[in-house]
Amino acid sequence: MATDRKQSDSTSPKRIMKTADSVFHELTRSMCPECKDIINGEIHLTDGKVVLRKRCPRGCNNGKQWEVLISPDAEGYLDQQRYNKPGTIPLEFSTEINEGCPYDCGLCPDHKQHACLVLIEVNTACDLACPTCFADAGPGFNITMDECETMLDTFVRTEAEPEAIQFSGGEPTLHPQLFDFMKLAKAKGVRHVMVNTNGLRIVRDPEWAAEFAALNPTVYFQFDGLRDSTYEALRGEPLLEEKLKVLDKLAEFDLNTILVAAIERDVNEDEIPEIIKFGLKHPAVRAVMFQPVTHTGRHLEFDPMNRVTIPEVIERIDGGTDGIFVKSDFVPVPCCHPSCQSVTYSYIDEDGGVVPLPRIVDVDEYLDYITNRTFPDITGEVRDALEGLWSSSATPGGNKLADDFCAACADLGLFNGESKEIAKRIFSISIKDFQDPYTFDIKKLMKCCVEIATPDGRLIPFCSYNNVGYREEVKEELMKQRARDRISRINASALSKTDAGKSAATEQDES
Repeated sequence: MATDRKQSDSTSPKRIMKTADSVFHELTRSMCPECKDIINGEIHLTDGKVVLRKRCPRGCNNGKQWEVLISPDAEGYLDQQRYNKPGTIPLEFSTEINEGCPYDCGLCPDHKQHACLVLIEVNTACDLACPTCFADAGPGFNITMDECETMLDTFVRTEAEPEAIQFSGGEPTLHPQLFDFMKLAKAKGVRHVMVNTNGLRIVRDPEWAAEFAALNPTVYFQFDGLRDSTYEALRGEPLLEEKLKVLDKLAEFDLNTILVAAIERDVNEDEIPEIIKFGLKHPAVRAVMFQPVTHTGRHLEFDPMNRVTIPEVIERIDGGTDGIFVKSDFVPVPCCHPSCQSVTYSYIDEDGGVVPLPRIVDVDEYLDYITNRTFPDITGEVRDALEGLWSSSATPGGNKLADDFCAACADLGLFNGESKEIAKRIFSISIKDFQDPYTFDIKKLMKCCVEIATPDGRLIPFCSYNNVGYREEVKEELMKQRARDRISRINASALSKTDAGKSAATEQDES
């Protein structure tokens, strides 16, 4: 029998172990794109890329594994992690820890960062029907003055000195009380008031636009490119001519403007350099913000391994701006998770020359100090200035940003003058990658510093609000409240008529 076994072993094919196709980097918690359950996710390094792999225990996706591109540059992704600085704890939390992240948002004590920027969605109505709308804007609600005040009070209470508020929607310019909201925010001590808008009302309603301009907001202006075909794909209409008119009007009003471009694969990623060149020359524009499209709301179908990423946007800038901006000019933002946002700043001189800040100041070294405190010779003023610039609260065109910029360059003696005038010469580029159910990563979510305020006094991280069901929850409750308000008004009107009838009858009897 032994001989037989030997012969059998010698004639059996040799089994060879296979090498894994990737290096396992870390475990996180993610989301099932189908059932929306929170599930395990694995970050892997493979073929020079970073991918998120996950499988739903419920058998979604026909039991197959999802694979999602996180970054095409594994080396750069790993290098970014050193910018993950300690967060700043808000003065107050609004919710308790019950079910664990992401089900206790508001902020709960498990959250690792305060609110750099707070959004207030004033309505759901919009005058466009964008195929890519992550908020699925349409009929729904307008918030009330009392609700807006509650949201602002929450922000002030948690921050003490709130930096930036952004009124959004829907399309916020359609709300009849937007001006009152803006005035209230300033009265509550918010340093910068921003309005996130498609801009159409600015050219369609001149009287309204003049009143809007008098309040001097920073305009977060939807501007996706310089082709009508881009707007047809992303916004459903050929809007280029009207968009250019909006910008000219904003320049006439001298309003600080940020061009916000949603970037979609095979639509407008080739326009990235041209948007920057255009922005540098336009008198209204102080910054460009690129946002790879978020696959939530109405924009769900796509290939998660073919999504636009921050490194790709930077490569496009490097290769298409004729050396004005290069890859090394961009530095991760340390206040959020460093792979969520990258920023650079530049100064436009009197001859139109562009001087990127990282070419004259060792931003990389300074921000590294912010995270690990290894450079004892750095001055506190410079450290605070760089930390202020590389923050989600930094508002282009503002005096504080100009002061921070000059403080960062104080030793060079290059920039002198009034903050307001210097601010007009500072031009920034930012790339922000918001999460969707495919890319959802709790370790990034817990560091989120962009929050959405709710009428019940919560501040919910942006990527949680759009993916975990909070948006639907808030919309449902507000629509119920609007229905209750209507019933109350009807009852009050009926009661008033009844009382008036009784009063008239009494007067007749007396006469």
